[in-house]
Order: sequence, then structure tokens, then C-alpha cells
Amino acid sequence: MTLHVKLSLCLAVLMFFQAVSSRTIDDREIEELQRTRRDMTWDTKVGKGSVFGTLGSDDQGLFGKGGYKQDIFNDNRGKLEGQAYGKRVLGQTGDSSFFGGKLDWNNVNKDAKATVELTKQIHGPTNVDASLSKVWNFDKNTRLSAGGTFNQDLGKGKPDYGVGAKFQHDF
Repeated sequence: MTLHVKLSLCLAVLMFFQAVSSRTIDDREIEELQRTRRDMTWDTKVGKGSVFGTLGSDDQGLFGKGGYKQDIFNDNRGKLEGQAYGKRVLGQTGDSSFFGGKLDWNNVNKDAKATVELTKQIHGPTNVDASLSKVWNFDKNTRLSAGGTFNQDLGKGKPDYGVGAKFQHDF
């Protein structure tokens, strides 16, 4: 399945929710009283990756989310997974749409993890979120773990960041 087909599938899901949003709030409230919650989730292998999605409802309203994920590599360097996704929410207080991408790296042999995520809300801010962590084992009872986070809405204010470390020795 080509990238154009995958993007067309995601666009079709989002267009479905746009058509549903033309109903009145009273129609949605009546249906909510009559129906129980039923989310539909799928995950289908496509090429080297998979297409995933969910249609359902929560406290914010009706939502549809979908995307594509793929393992970029999984070898002695660790495992790197990439995702591209989108979400549409139809709520009583307003509608929202966003899309984004994420890279997750994990190396079990070296006890290291890193994640970078970039999201864009339609008619809203672009956000960057990154985190990393590492564990150093000095011997069978002693270890040092450290990590950090970074989050910023691009073009707005200062970033939020955090750093932490823990030294642990088991007696």
C-alpha cells in the first residue's frame, strides 16, 4: 500500500467525522442517552508497518484517530519505531483536529530510551515533546538512572524541561 493510499484512508476517516459534526447537539444528546459506548479499533499490517485507528467517544465527544507505524530498524543499535497519525474530535464545546509524528528508540541491552514527538493542532500551536533516559549498572547491586524531558509550543513562551537522576544501591 503506497503512502498516498494510507493518507487517503486517514483523510476519509476525518471527512466522515466532519459530516457527523453537522448534526445538532440535541441529536447527539438523545443518541447518547439511548446508546452504550462502543469503540471500534483496528490494526492492519501494511507493507513493513501497520495502519491503526479507533472510532469512538469519550468525555470530549466523538473522535476518530488513525495513523501508520513502522519499525525503522530492530538490531544491535536497538529498536527505532516511527509513527504518523491524526485525530479529529467533535465535541459540544467545539471541534478540534491535529496530526503529528513520533520517533521511539529503545535499546534494551544498554537500558536506554528516547522519544521525540511533533504535533500540530489545526488552527493552533505546534508542539515538540522529547524525553530520554539511561540506566548505568555499576555492579549487580548498584545503578544510576538519569533522564530528561523537554516540551514546548513553538513560537510561544519558554520551554518546559526537567532533569532527574537516581543513585540506587541494594544492600
